[in-house]
Amino acid sequence: MIWIIAAILSAFFAGLTSILAKCGIRKTDSDLATALRTVVVLIFSWIMVLVVGSLSSITQIEPRSFVLLILSGLATGASWICYFKALSVGDINKVVPIDKSSTVLAVLLAIICFGETSNLAMKLIATLILAVGIFLMVEKKQREEKQESKTWLIYAVLAAVFAALTSILAKMGISGVESNLGTAIRTGVVLIMAWIIVFTRGKQRQLRVIDKKELLFIGLSGIATGASWLFYYYAIQNGEVSVVVPIDKLSIIVTVAFSYVVFKEKLSRKAFFGLCLMVIGTLLMVFFK
Repeated sequence: MIWIIAAILSAFFAGLTSILAKCGIRKTDSDLATALRTVVVLIFSWIMVLVVGSLSSITQIEPRSFVLLILSGLATGASWICYFKALSVGDINKVVPIDKSSTVLAVLLAIICFGETSNLAMKLIATLILAVGIFLMVEKKQREEKQESKTWLIYAVLAAVFAALTSILAKMGISGVESNLGTAIRTGVVLIMAWIIVFTRGKQRQLRVIDKKELLFIGLSGIATGASWLFYYYAIQNGEVSVVVPIDKLSIIVTVAFSYVVFKEKLSRKAFFGLCLMVIGTLLMVFFK
């Protein structure tokens, strides 16, 4: 059951990531912030590879696993770019719930792709409860500000789709690969993708004028992301995707709590009820896996 503990730790650090990242993109361009964060994550992940001594096993990775890890990295990069773009223009308590909707898609794909059908009826019920909870959290906020641009919504939905694909591709690619090494390889792909976008859009010039305080938050969010990823992919490798993903998405509790303290973003009663349903759905998956 160590993989469940790893999934819980992943959720905690993922929650911190959203808050720290939000603090780091108040003035800084979201694409540039994503690229800078990825540098920190890459360094962090390769340090862990050296610590656990798995570097020598890189030559033993099968071509199929390499391809799947690369595809997973591309999906992660796309998800990150869309997610942090959504955060930069939208309310964190709007963006995060939609991003967490990737849970529903990831669970369904895990059932189809990996045959994770134990207690299938309960998993489907729990997934439905999750979906309702997500809808309640997002729907109220959308009605409150009808005039607000929905750009953030498009990016948040895309982030959720790519995040779901990330989990499935990572599970397929990380089979037989030490989890820290797999994370480091994927992060390298994300780094390349992130910086290509920065240079393609000519945003590298903004490096000279980045606010030092925001740079600190970007760095801290990178460390939090690195920790979250290491725990997450250990859990993915050793546990069930349909259980690990919902646990990881409980990071929303950490995010909501900190967003209330840091940004004074409050949940409505309806949104709070939706959050409770998300927690209940996740717990059902854990205890009836």
